Amino acid sequence: MQSLWLSLNILHEAGDWSRLGQRDALIDAAGRALASDARFAAHPPAEACVALSDDETLRTLNAQFRGKDKPTNVLSFPALERFGAASPQPLGDIVLAQETLEREAAEQGVTAAHHLQHLVVHGLLHLLGFDHETDADAGEMEGLEIEILASLGIPNPYGGEEQPPLVP
Repeated sequence: MQSLWLSLNILHEAGDWSRLGQRDALIDAAGRALASDARFAAHPPAEACVALSDDETLRTLNAQFRGKDKPTNVLSFPALERFGAASPQPLGDIVLAQETLEREAAEQGVTAAHHLQHLVVHGLLHLLGFDHETDADAGEMEGLEIEILASLGIPNPYGGEEQPPLVP
């Protein structure tokens, strides 16, 4: 995907992602929605990799890098360094677990397509330095997710009608 300042490379690593027929287009749209948000307009050209994987791979990565021996829906791995004046700069990698994504979508009563786009936006925000370790950080990150997803026509993934306040 080539969009504004953000380029996404999609890697089909593991899992049966064929059930999300237009998965690459969904990922591209989520990346474009984030990249077109005015708050990120001044960001220098960058690229990220979105790896479509499975529960077993995410379980292994989660255990290795976070000490949690269980699968998770998405992991983000920010680039450790910038490469001089090279453009675009690497943001990092996002890895998604197909089985967990589909299970969570069913449990939450949302489409797998919408949940995929939510997790892509969530992962990209992590690569951009956002986190949800504190209530204030979570409110800021969730508010951004809600607004970016709304631009795609996706309802608030956190339920509730009101958006969490954005922290300036």
